[in-house]
Amino acid sequence: MNLRQDLRNIAIIAHVDHGKTTLVDQMLHHSGTFRDNEHVDDRAMDSNDLEKERGITILAKNTAIKYNDTHINILDTPGHADFGGEVERIMKMVDGVLLVVDAYEGCMPQTRFVLKKALEQKLTPVVVLNKIDRPNARPEEVIDEVLDLFIELGADEDQLEFPVVYASALMGTSGHEPEEQKETMNPIFETIMDNIPAPADTAEEPLQFQITLLDYNEFLGRIGIGRVFRGSIKVGQQVSLMKKDGSISNFRVSKLFGFIGLKRVEINEAKSGDIVAVAGMEDINVGETVTPQDHQEALPIPRIDEPTLQMTFLTNNSPFAGKEGDYVTARKIEERLLTQLETDVSLRVEPTESPDAWKVSGRGELHLSILIENMRREGYELQLSKPQVIYKEVDGVMSEPMERVQIDVPEDYTGAVMESMGNRKGEMLDMINQGNGQVRIIFRAPSRGLIGYPTEFMSQTRGYGILNHTFEDFGPVLPGTVGGRQQGVLVALENGKATTYGIMGLEDRGTIFVEPTTEVYAGMIVGEHNRDNDLTVNITKEKHLTNVRSANKDQTNTIKATRKLTLEEALQYLDDDEYCEVTPESIRLRKKVLNKNEREKAAKKKK
Repeated sequence: MNLRQDLRNIAIIAHVDHGKTTLVDQMLHHSGTFRDNEHVDDRAMDSNDLEKERGITILAKNTAIKYNDTHINILDTPGHADFGGEVERIMKMVDGVLLVVDAYEGCMPQTRFVLKKALEQKLTPVVVLNKIDRPNARPEEVIDEVLDLFIELGADEDQLEFPVVYASALMGTSGHEPEEQKETMNPIFETIMDNIPAPADTAEEPLQFQITLLDYNEFLGRIGIGRVFRGSIKVGQQVSLMKKDGSISNFRVSKLFGFIGLKRVEINEAKSGDIVAVAGMEDINVGETVTPQDHQEALPIPRIDEPTLQMTFLTNNSPFAGKEGDYVTARKIEERLLTQLETDVSLRVEPTESPDAWKVSGRGELHLSILIENMRREGYELQLSKPQVIYKEVDGVMSEPMERVQIDVPEDYTGAVMESMGNRKGEMLDMINQGNGQVRIIFRAPSRGLIGYPTEFMSQTRGYGILNHTFEDFGPVLPGTVGGRQQGVLVALENGKATTYGIMGLEDRGTIFVEPTTEVYAGMIVGEHNRDNDLTVNITKEKHLTNVRSANKDQTNTIKATRKLTLEEALQYLDDDEYCEVTPESIRLRKKVLNKNEREKAAKKKK
């Protein structure tokens, strides 16, 4: 069988923050893909605003570099398990992976998650030990950890013989030994050329091109990005699209794009092994196959991880509805959710009995909160219910999602962490004393026990702890309630503006969420009670003026700093009888029943 020696397809996989995207930057610079005078941003692959702000990769993206005469397609994947659907599709398009591991942190939960996906697809691995310039780097121990992880995940003998390159993406250096660092990425390029298999050349056979990523362009409409698995595809060619539902539609290829650097380049033809973008199809989805009209043979649709968490999205019906957003109607929200489904394969949207509410299921809190954050930035207003895990039947047993939790904390806090994880039905698997006063504890815990845990964990460990968790599998449902909020809340009694006087009168009752002059409405949550019951409070109370001069009149009133909740914290904070109201300008928590008397009646009935 002939191979295309002028082509290599690789994916870069790693745990969050181990330097994938920065490494891709350096590979682009050192390969001479950019002109000397061309300005390129840092982390050039993280193109959307949320990725730049949070410093994480959300969407898988592709780029390509020329090294000598070889075209290397590189796919940068997300590290968070919430975007596992992205990682899984990418593995289908490549012949090998660059596994990036931090030379100090070593193997983390998502390293395990992404490597497991790569080994299942029988891909050839190359290990890049990044951040080798860190003063506390421990390359030899980390390589042993990586080897142990390969063995644990059932790698075959060929995969266990993985080559290792040592690099510092930040400094732009790499080498075959930790001490031999040169200002070049050539050791990485050479290792890719020597170890990653070249794709087979089957250009003479009938075409098979599978869509793995989707893009949209105002002039061209939907664009399908994928790999030519067999044969070749040309501009102007009449082809068939084998749909997921079994139907077939015919169309003409209007444009073909290849990739070089961060640009798309128009091309006339692509052959087996090439990763290209195709325009000309209106109704195209991930996993569908493009074939010749006279030889219709579909490729199997990639299996995507099932959602594990669901929330109800509702139209905003609070007293402030429509004041801050442009899109508030049910029709607009539904249209936006259906648009999201076109590119996000891990998302599910189901209608409910109410025309104003939808059940939206995703891979985790981060996955759903990124969608909500994007919607509010686009001008949508909506309400959200508390996130719930999704139960499903596995071999006749009702099961719930289980996660692998890795916690790194200073020794002093291990007792508190083990107790709180015990309360959340976490089972300890391992405890490693890493020296230097740090301990690593590994648990298996139900996903529902981890909802809202990060906030508690941060205060427990005074901000010194590091918590990482990733979905592992479905396990039998554990009995009893798990986790949940321990504290009650402070609820506003009436509409108006919060006053300094009203806030000062409540400070000894708990933590306040709103600042003076914030508009509030009856039933809105304005703080956390320091006991376990809810308390209705008058936060809009004005100080009555008298004509008697007070002895301490000249003292200025100062109030404690209020606690501002981010979107993720607000979603984790919710209880069953509460909604989170999200608008382009505000994130508010509220009770489902706004009227105090009705709320009390409902609570009595429930008891």
